[in-house]
Amino acid sequence: MQHSNSPIEFTSKNIRHKLCEDRRRTPRPPRVSVVIPAKNEARNLELILPELPRVHEVILVDGQSVDNTAETALRVMPSIRVIGQSRKGKGNALACGFSAATGDIIVMFDADGSADPTEIPRFVDALAAGADFAKGSRRLEGGGSEDITHLRSAGNRAFSGLTNALFGTAFTDLCYGYNAFWRDILEDLSLPPVDLQTVNPSKMAMNGMAWGDGFEIETLLNCRVAASPLTVTEVPSVEKDRIHGVSNLNAFNDGMRVLRTIFVERQRKALADRRANVPWVRLKPSTSKVAG
Repeated sequence: MQHSNSPIEFTSKNIRHKLCEDRRRTPRPPRVSVVIPAKNEARNLELILPELPRVHEVILVDGQSVDNTAETALRVMPSIRVIGQSRKGKGNALACGFSAATGDIIVMFDADGSADPTEIPRFVDALAAGADFAKGSRRLEGGGSEDITHLRSAGNRAFSGLTNALFGTAFTDLCYGYNAFWRDILEDLSLPPVDLQTVNPSKMAMNGMAWGDGFEIETLLNCRVAASPLTVTEVPSVEKDRIHGVSNLNAFNDGMRVLRTIFVERQRKALADRRANVPWVRLKPSTSKVAG
């Protein structure tokens, strides 16, 4: 047996990751929490909620809907947990849902009917096989989209290539929001606090939203996973057409938001890398006497 003379670095992060790995080696199947952000999606929820597989819990985060979204969800699925969000935006809605989840695995699921509920076991299997984060991809074999336009598809390929160049990743579909992950990696994602009292006011936008509260959430999550030591597995997924209503996405505005997110998160990673490489300085005892 060979012994290495290189020191083992014990940090709070890698010790926590080891504890997370140990917790996942339980004989029981992982408990799954499905988090659904929704605003005025009553007609769609009436159709998609009955199609969900049996899971530990389904959490609906209602974004101040005016079409009886919450009431419809409770009528269709009496066991669903309905919560509100602390600020505005899809990102904040997801963060509130993540914070409320009690399962081992969290699945991000859109309320517009574009996500296929029969694919949830595919994401869970990828996590059970060893991944920390299971990322849906419409561009893998077996995936696809019934909804994406040529402009959005071209933009997504460009953004995926840029992210791969800056982060050293191999993402095939950066801007897709059907993902799942172990709940114990939430600390690595470092999402904006859902509690209003803990958000730095200087980091709030004029519209009352923090960084990560908006549609940039999918890109932000993927960049933070890329900047961490987490293991990612891409899962083929087919994006369906929205059933009812009109999407809130704007190709140009949200494309610029995605581009800004990539560069902001790359700067964040560079700063974290510099801090990690700063050596510890052992302070020497002062020779001056303490005043009596």
